[in-house]
Amino acid sequence: MIISLCAQKGGVGKTTLSINMADCLSRKGARVLLIDADKQASASAWAAVRTTQNFSVIGIARDTVHKEIKAFSADYDHIIVDGPPHAESISRSCIAAADYVLVPVEPSGLSVWAADLTIKQIDAAKDYFPALRAGMVVSRKIRGTAIGRDIRASVSGIDLLSTEVQQRVVYAETASMGQTVFDAGLSSPAAREIEKLVSEIMS
Repeated sequence: MIISLCAQKGGVGKTTLSINMADCLSRKGARVLLIDADKQASASAWAAVRTTQNFSVIGIARDTVHKEIKAFSADYDHIIVDGPPHAESISRSCIAAADYVLVPVEPSGLSVWAADLTIKQIDAAKDYFPALRAGMVVSRKIRGTAIGRDIRASVSGIDLLSTEVQQRVVYAETASMGQTVFDAGLSSPAAREIEKLVSEIMS
């Protein structure tokens, strides 16, 4: 399965979700490739300091992802594509490459509105790829707030996943060391919510 994470707004946790989802799938025994399609190359920088190489990471930060990905498809069970913010042509390529597009948003109306262009890109891609699936996930949610319910009321044109990813220090701490939340604890709340997110996408 090819899962592309796309968001026009930066800072919504896209790369954090990408590396943690890739590790989650790898720990289940799958052959996983993470493609860094963001010119900021955050996922590639993370991989450079990672000591456990249980999945592959390569950079393809150009608008030919949908073509180049074909060379890798046979060698991997799952491919995660970390798409770029503010790069319409590369985002379109990431969407065209995918079986499933995940759109992370922060729990704010501004973040949801910023996702509108991505949703339109997904809708346009479905004209050519009718089997394409997509979903929006609330990321970096502050625990104890009701703002997630407000998001659900304002989202249209895309499924909003039931899984919500909380704002947790462990995401930043592990990423800075080339790790994931699974390295910090397989049964931690963060690891459980990533597992739940992956399961919801795969279902």
